[in-house]
Amino acid sequence: MKPVELVIVGAGDRGFVYAAYAKLHPDRARIVGVAEPREYYRTKMVEDHNIPQENVFTDWKDLAKKPKIADAVIIATRDHMHKDTAIAFAKKDYHILLEKPMAPDEKSCKDITKAVVSQKIIFAVGHVLRYTRYTQELKSIIDSGLIGDVISIQHLEPVGYWHQAHSFVRGNWRNEKESAFMLLTKSCHDIDWIRYIVGKKCKTISSFGSLTHFKKENKPSIAGDNCLDCDYEPQCPYSAKHIYLNLVKHGKLGWPVSVVTPDVTVAGVIKALREGQYGRCVYECDNDVVDHQIVNLEFEDGETASFTMTAFTKARPRETRIFGTRGEIYGNGTKIQVFEFLTGRSEIVDLSQDEKPEALSDHGGGDYGLIHAFVTAVSENDATKILSGPEETLESHLMTFAAERSRIERKVIDVKI
Repeated sequence: MKPVELVIVGAGDRGFVYAAYAKLHPDRARIVGVAEPREYYRTKMVEDHNIPQENVFTDWKDLAKKPKIADAVIIATRDHMHKDTAIAFAKKDYHILLEKPMAPDEKSCKDITKAVVSQKIIFAVGHVLRYTRYTQELKSIIDSGLIGDVISIQHLEPVGYWHQAHSFVRGNWRNEKESAFMLLTKSCHDIDWIRYIVGKKCKTISSFGSLTHFKKENKPSIAGDNCLDCDYEPQCPYSAKHIYLNLVKHGKLGWPVSVVTPDVTVAGVIKALREGQYGRCVYECDNDVVDHQIVNLEFEDGETASFTMTAFTKARPRETRIFGTRGEIYGNGTKIQVFEFLTGRSEIVDLSQDEKPEALSDHGGGDYGLIHAFVTAVSENDATKILSGPEETLESHLMTFAAERSRIERKVIDVKI
């Protein structure tokens, strides 16, 4: 079979992550076009994949006006652009891999779903957590009946103190008007993951959370407005100088440093911190998204789940406890520990030595799992390779919107799918 031809719309970090699959498997996938307004990233994508100039665009709309040039499109633009972009390419009969979230509001998510279903294209959203070997092992244990019926779940997303500062205080997802609320942008795939593990529809949701720490009134009296000129900086765990320059000095030049500046030298990073958004004091930014939130979910047969998303942790893999009628499970992305009530037997499944392609190893290998499944689905014209169809993806997004509505209105919300 000939390689699946892909177009990248949005050559940012996620666009390059998914495009890396074509380098690993040139016999399975080929990047044949790109639409990206920023010259550096557009040129880099062209050079990395030898894209012909006639398929290079600064605006995705110009690409969408042309006759179809590829089998599928990977949409990794800013969230507010997803609706128009996805619908336009669906109408051109491109198969679509859309980065999560689908869109920043319910109506746009519904419009996208309607468009892709009516066109009968293969459609996947970047809910990468479903595609890890860890998740599939966990799901198979539950489906085997080893721990009986799942009754309740505790799930933790330890965002990490520096990741919060990078993405949700200084970065692109700090402000709802520029992106969306944090539960959607950071953790809609956690809500989706819980839905996948339970395997049933959610009927009721409640949620609490707020922006508690990263605001002006918590700024130390001796702190400055930029980390490069701050007397408090040596004592501050959120110091941009500490976070980014330490990574550069240790040769870690990918994300998040590559988001700060394309010039990933010490001098380049210092210049970017001086002139750009990533050097700002975390107590002087225009952020308004939460820094911690909990979500409580009740499913159709009485099963319950609790989800915690918090900035105030060491950055590490997600942790989950699953409680069944015949046993319980603890998992953290690399280890699954199962305890059976009847026998008292405890078993550990160790996934820490799993080999993952370095370019697609994030999210426990879920990035690789998703793009591999998508390419396979397109190649074989088999939508069942995608672990969540458009309707189920919409369902978990509507759960996320319901949770945020509960947080704001301070009441329990009935989920209407």
